[in-house]
Amino acid sequence: MSENENTAAGTIRIDVVSDVVCPYCILGYKQLEKASEQSGVAIDLHWHPFELNPQMPKEGENLREHLAKKYGTTLEQSIASRARLTEAGAQLGFSFQYTDDMRMYNTFQAHQLLHWADQQGKQTALKLALFDAFFTRREDVSDETVLVDVAETVGLDREEAERVLREKTYAGAVRADQRFWLERGIQGVPAYILNQRYLVSGAQGVENLSRVLTQVAAEKAA
Repeated sequence: MSENENTAAGTIRIDVVSDVVCPYCILGYKQLEKASEQSGVAIDLHWHPFELNPQMPKEGENLREHLAKKYGTTLEQSIASRARLTEAGAQLGFSFQYTDDMRMYNTFQAHQLLHWADQQGKQTALKLALFDAFFTRREDVSDETVLVDVAETVGLDREEAERVLREKTYAGAVRADQRFWLERGIQGVPAYILNQRYLVSGAQGVENLSRVLTQVAAEKAA
């Protein structure tokens, strides 16, 4: 997967609208990664921001309580869902570490850092590190210190990351990108736009995504 490059001949550009606190977004990425390997179709990823919880208070909310309030999820449904996600993640090489006290957070600052990381050629690395931080280590991905720590682990400059967050350098750009996709009907994530033409929503599975990649690549080559 390349980043910050023009899409080469035979490579499919995929714009990915997602949030780092969305479990299906990391599952979808892992499925897409395997689908690319399985189909032999190279992909060029471009990540875009989506906030699942734009009104979330700074302290966050207990994840189970949040889902119950937002979606009406019962305790039994939550337990079953976490078990399914944990199993699906393990099969794809990702570790979900859910606990009863796990909290949900706002991700606007994380998206600002991701916007900056794109300019450094480190966006995918940071995105994956933030998924790990939230789902595996249960860290507060709205906290500036956590975000800067994670950025540093993927080779980004710590002082520059602090400045980007402190000065809200890319807040306007992130808001504009969010509006762009909302105005085009993206209401849920993950959403994949292939070659800026075809929309695929949700974690569709490796086989389905492999077929889609093959079909789009064949059309591009025709």
